[in-house]
Amino acid sequence: MSRVGKKPIPLPQGVKIKLGKELLVEGPKGKLTVPIPAGIQIEQKTGHLEVVRESDKFAALHGLTRALAANAVQGVSTGFTRELDVVGTGYRADVKGKIATFTLGYSHPIEVLLPAGVDLKVDKQTHLVLSGSDRQAVGQIASQIRALRPPDPYKNKGVRYTGEPLRKKAGKTGAGSK
Repeated sequence: MSRVGKKPIPLPQGVKIKLGKELLVEGPKGKLTVPIPAGIQIEQKTGHLEVVRESDKFAALHGLTRALAANAVQGVSTGFTRELDVVGTGYRADVKGKIATFTLGYSHPIEVLLPAGVDLKVDKQTHLVLSGSDRQAVGQIASQIRALRPPDPYKNKGVRYTGEPLRKKAGKTGAGSK
């Protein structure tokens, strides 16, 4: 039995939904759509949504659909954020409009085009805050930025998520050990 699928989704003030072949969620931060697979129904009750499945054959889709719908509701009401840190001498980030420029120790600066609905703020050239209503898009662009220069386990330089635990490795020791 899906524990995730059975939980009701609370609807905050200012969030409107439209049910059809897909769930359309509108709120102060934008619009999102969630596909509703066959065998799954979404019912609107007073102040919340409930996801119901026809039979146990649709158990996997039950929890997935509920999670996607809950993320859409939270995204259009409060939004999602991901924070990254750029660590290293001379490493920095800049943003102009929808183009983010990174200087990460390569011979050239790297430009990243931000997708629609994702905003980037840069504090002190080394702290990045990505925000948007679509959880998948925010996480995807954060992952792409981190992949430009992943954290190095020896020097701890690179792009990392804020608060990400890193294990520093010891480097080579002594020239005479064979």
